[in-house]
Amino acid sequence: MASVVMLATGALIGIAAQGVSAQSTVAANTFNRNFTTMALLKPITAKGTGKVGAILPDTVSSTRYVEFDAPMLTEALTDAGLPASDFSVVNAHGSDATEFTDAQADITNGATVLIMDPLDPGVGAKIESYAKAHGVPVVDYDRLTLGGERTYYVSFNNVTVGTLLGDGLQSCIAAWHVKKPDVLEMHGAVTDNNATLFYQGYNAVLAPHFANHTWKLAGRPAGTWTPTVALSEFEGFFTKNPNINAILSPNDENNAPIIGYLKTLGLKPNTIPTTGQDATLTGLGNVLIGYQCGTVYKPIYLEAQAAVSLAIYLRAHVTPPTALVNSTVEDTTEHVAVPSVLEPPMWVTKANMNATVIADHFVPPAQLCAQPYADAAACKSAGIKP
Repeated sequence: MASVVMLATGALIGIAAQGVSAQSTVAANTFNRNFTTMALLKPITAKGTGKVGAILPDTVSSTRYVEFDAPMLTEALTDAGLPASDFSVVNAHGSDATEFTDAQADITNGATVLIMDPLDPGVGAKIESYAKAHGVPVVDYDRLTLGGERTYYVSFNNVTVGTLLGDGLQSCIAAWHVKKPDVLEMHGAVTDNNATLFYQGYNAVLAPHFANHTWKLAGRPAGTWTPTVALSEFEGFFTKNPNINAILSPNDENNAPIIGYLKTLGLKPNTIPTTGQDATLTGLGNVLIGYQCGTVYKPIYLEAQAAVSLAIYLRAHVTPPTALVNSTVEDTTEHVAVPSVLEPPMWVTKANMNATVIADHFVPPAQLCAQPYADAAACKSAGIKP
């Protein structure tokens, strides 16, 4: 797994003082939890015109959009030198119509760049077509709009996210001594390209076990990012096959009601391995108390800063440095390679939680170490001080 290069504030200031421009110092691996890299963009910000509009998709598929993305995008935009009057960060609350209206409103109000996380490819493509007609470039944020017309894409390496999920389940099945693994391989929403990439990653890990019959494939539900639907999918398979004893869940929110359901049936800790993603309080709590093997942590401050950096360059009509645009991702509908910034995810377990999400102040320890998430004893055993 790639490592994140953390630069101290003083080092960044020293580089800038020596006359090195933001063009040569802002790179995919220079962002950090203190947002210090963003100050290097102020000269680029000063050259730009217009506003930046950031549109997030919903509050249901993951709590991250409210708890992390919105405030971190705001912090990155502010630290890059944009006054509050020159940007907006809004949420479409799960409505395609609202997301499109938000984009129209941003452009009407003077946005010259959009950062947009599409609810689905249909509304994403509609927004990008409208933006293009008005001369406004779009940065796809977290999800790639298949069939769209964005300029750049920012996310984490989503195949790696899936690989971490698969490796995590594989390790946990061994550690929890699961005999004759009967695995339910769940999926995110089929309309979300990220869910496809996650599946590519974890299925590459799981498929050899199914092929050599060391594990049994219990099934592959249709897929969703709605937790209640994920629970219904699970219940349908579990009712037919109560021997299911390992679950590849693609995120914490989908996994939580499944754990809750199994607990009503008498589930004990460290017996049925499950997985998750997003390092939510619920997911981290389930990891600490032994109902979830781990969660894929995506330091959203990296993604937010990368997206804002691209927006600042676009707003000033300046080509971003090649060290920032570090990859490409294929739009499988248009069959084009989209210039991208991909940040590295990491697998978080009880063993490294204190050194990762807690050290990053991603969640408050006092909240995590109390009901309904975990407890002081579980946190203490993980080296976490409430």
